[in-house]
Amino acid sequence: MVRVFDRIRRYAGRLGGSTQERPEGARERRAHNLFEAAAVYVAARAEDDQDRIEEAAAWVSPEALSFGVSELACRAVVALAQERDETPAAVARDLLGLPAA
Repeated sequence: MVRVFDRIRRYAGRLGGSTQERPEGARERRAHNLFEAAAVYVAARAEDDQDRIEEAAAWVSPEALSFGVSELACRAVVALAQERDETPAAVARDLLGLPAA
């Protein structure tokens, strides 16, 4: 399992940076990788912070952000499953409010 994440991380590192320009008056631009964008985006969604959602979404391409969010979801489910001593499938279904399979 760790090997898979290592390969994904290496691949994602090549996708990482964004070349989009920031609007005038925005903070100084620095490179953001897709995992940083995904973390900020998901946290902003959880806090319903629309400005931060839009900011993080502009850091990387939509495809890269989607990949990062998916990777974050997988890692979160695995971590919760280990913490709860349950299967990832059971945790995912529980988080989505689905009945047990």
